[in-house]
Amino acid sequence: MSKFDRIAIVAAIALALGTGVAAANNYRLGRTATPQEIAGWDIEVLADGTGLPAGQGSVSEGEGLYEKHCAMCHGTFGESSNYIPIAGGGDRTVGKHLNAAPTLYDYINRAMPYPHSKSLSPNEVYAIAAYVLNLNDRVPADFVANKDTLPKVEMPAATKYVLFEGLMKIDGKPDTHNTACMKDCAKDVKVTARLPDGFVESMYGDIRDNFNPLYTMNTQAPPASAAATASAEGGGDAKGWQLVQDNGCTACHGLKEAVVGPGFRMVYEKYKADPEAASKHLHQKIHEGGSGVWGQVPMPPQPNLSAGDLDTIVKWLLAGAPDK
Repeated sequence: MSKFDRIAIVAAIALALGTGVAAANNYRLGRTATPQEIAGWDIEVLADGTGLPAGQGSVSEGEGLYEKHCAMCHGTFGESSNYIPIAGGGDRTVGKHLNAAPTLYDYINRAMPYPHSKSLSPNEVYAIAAYVLNLNDRVPADFVANKDTLPKVEMPAATKYVLFEGLMKIDGKPDTHNTACMKDCAKDVKVTARLPDGFVESMYGDIRDNFNPLYTMNTQAPPASAAATASAEGGGDAKGWQLVQDNGCTACHGLKEAVVGPGFRMVYEKYKADPEAASKHLHQKIHEGGSGVWGQVPMPPQPNLSAGDLDTIVKWLLAGAPDK
């Protein structure tokens, strides 16, 4: 399905919600999406380069940006042994596995850097893409990526991808040809396993309080259940709590619960015995990132925090991570 097919479907759904459904049922819900609203969702870049924006970035510019935003997880030269290697000798690196260079732009633009996705400008995305391609020996050191040059980069996997006709082409042949069996169906369904009671709530809180597809992870609030628990325990300066929400920390850390990384209260319990040493350690850890203390999944560095905000967050952590 092409990019324009997808946009047409989105527009059709918006039109149905805004006019057809409302008129037929008199619900008076919805309206036709504006071109500007549709454009906000239309960030897709296809393998042939369709959708690439204006702008450019060089390999040399990308090196510094990569060190700042990407190296903590992917390694200085893309050869991370703890997370996701994107260069080097592996079979699933960008140079060997990716079939089209514009797809690299698309992914960086959508999802990186974790956990501050969509925070990079087009020029920065182009520069990081150029540097990563250079790490993989796909482009020379003087390469400048833009909407004209990026689609021309030759990728070894370009001819190795096979489309599933029925799933990936709107006019493709079906992937299956058998008819559904409607005989001898089971009359009773037995539940053989369940998640423990409270599992979902303890991990994520009430998902209804967090579900908003227009928000990225760095604008989402922490789970409602965690905030409620913190309120019950109460006390302290809430500025640090606000800062960790504003800076995307709650994407990986619950107030009490571990998510990707430990809960903030878990950090407090670990370091409360020696606040002076803990303060120095946490200042460095948050600013520079790292892994190994709570597992092998690395914490990305937070170099954009001001010295004052970083100090406030550390003091808040060592005060027990209150929410008020």
